[in-house]
Amino acid sequence: MLTELSIRNFAIIEQVSVTFHDGLTVLTGETGAGKSIIIDAIQLLAGGRGSVDFVRHGAKKAEIEGLFSIDKPTHPVYEKAEQFGIEITDEQIVLERTITSRGKSICRVNGKLVTLAILKEFGSTLIDIHSQHETQSLMDPSNHLELLDMYEPELTEETKKEYTKIYDKLVELNNRYKKISENEQETAHRLDLLLFQKKELEQAELNPNEDIQLEDERQSLANYEQIFKSLNDAYFALYGEQKGLDWISQAHLALQDTSKHDPFIAEKEEEIANYYYSLEEMTFDIRNRIDSLQFDPERLNEIESRLNEINRLKKKYGATVDEMLEYSAKIEEEIEELSNKDSFLAELAKKIEDTQKDAFLEAKQWHDIRKRAAEQLIHEIHKELKGLYLEHATFSISFDEEGLSEEQTTLHKNGFDKIRFLISTNAGEPLKELSKTASGGELSRIMLVLKKIFAKHQGVTSVIFDEVDTGVSGRVAQAIAEKIHQISNDSQVICITHLPQVAAMADTHKFIRKKEKTNRTYTKVAELSKEEQTEELSRMITGTKMTATAKEHAKELLELASTFKQNN
Repeated sequence: MLTELSIRNFAIIEQVSVTFHDGLTVLTGETGAGKSIIIDAIQLLAGGRGSVDFVRHGAKKAEIEGLFSIDKPTHPVYEKAEQFGIEITDEQIVLERTITSRGKSICRVNGKLVTLAILKEFGSTLIDIHSQHETQSLMDPSNHLELLDMYEPELTEETKKEYTKIYDKLVELNNRYKKISENEQETAHRLDLLLFQKKELEQAELNPNEDIQLEDERQSLANYEQIFKSLNDAYFALYGEQKGLDWISQAHLALQDTSKHDPFIAEKEEEIANYYYSLEEMTFDIRNRIDSLQFDPERLNEIESRLNEINRLKKKYGATVDEMLEYSAKIEEEIEELSNKDSFLAELAKKIEDTQKDAFLEAKQWHDIRKRAAEQLIHEIHKELKGLYLEHATFSISFDEEGLSEEQTTLHKNGFDKIRFLISTNAGEPLKELSKTASGGELSRIMLVLKKIFAKHQGVTSVIFDEVDTGVSGRVAQAIAEKIHQISNDSQVICITHLPQVAAMADTHKFIRKKEKTNRTYTKVAELSKEEQTEELSRMITGTKMTATAKEHAKELLELASTFKQNN
């Protein structure tokens, strides 16, 4: 979850540090106090698009830092961290975003500089932000398949993995077929180029690891004098009268006579004897190496010439000799394909046909799993909609059944399914697409239903709602408040609201106010006590002057919220 947020010189915020907790945190305050600015800051922290307009007037840069606690070792952020070489310690991760007054954006994850795209990947696993405009994505049918696959993903994981493997192979085969079946002139040019490259590599007569072996030999010949001197000095330091071995031998003899009287001396006498024989063997090795050394300037010239030839080829065919040999084998296979184009294309077409069948079977299995998941999801959505006073609403998931015939199938990366979410919000009305049926308030409720259902599957640590309750009141407002709190049972929820019913559900209530000092505007955030929360709810109920009736109503809302929490 998001445990600490620090904002400096961001819009009207000079400096704010906010501590967040588990459960539902509600942010309230007058319009323009800076509630949405805090959400904008979190959005930027998650990789949203930045602008110099966010930098506070007169400041050089805006800085945002967020500390997240990740207590589940299976959380996807750990996989992301391993992918990008970022270390996570103490189950904590820090996202940082700086925007300079010149428009430059600097991103860090646990202190390591990253690109905005990488920051966004981390943000998507930690934060899920929903605003009153978020429902636009819900209305887009292209997003519906992804939403369905979020429901009970463990049911589809194995099939999805197998289908993806076969589909990727199918794409590769189709691309290969297209490439080989290009016009005759391009094929002839390609074949000529490959034959030239093959001949050049064959004439070079490369051997595995040849470049590494030649480099080692060159180093030895180029530094012959230094190598000879160091070996010679080492040999004579060890061998001879009054030299290293001689002194070790004397130490051994000094202990040998008394070793039978003292276990310690016996142990050390044996160790020294072992060292002596090891060093003696080493001196023989050094002497043999000295005897084998031979400076051959002609051989050095041969090596230099050979390495120059290899380095010339590296610029064309690979960074190492082994890579060039791999490339040679690869183009030999392509030459074979192009030289026997017709027969190879026929063979490739058969592979494509077989792979297409395998892909269709996996896609069909995925489709069947989705159909079963859709039935369960529809049932669960109907149950949740009733709790939001949409008891006459009918929700359905429409599948395009054209893909069920292999001959008519057009496969894509997610199988062949095309689906649409349909709804009728009034009894007797036909099912229609969301965008053509649901009002703004209804869409907000549908979105909350989906969020409650999917919250436990998505794995994000923090769900953020920015005034998603706009345009509702009365019993619907109370139902939305209850639904938002239910979501906080599976994920930390941070919610900006103008509804007293939602604010009363808060486990933590933070009040945001705007102040002026020396002709500058400042935003302050304070955590409310129980008494202060009652006063804030009263203000939200009346809108202006706090009355005794409003205060009683506020207390009643808090009591109802407390009762709901205890029973859920």
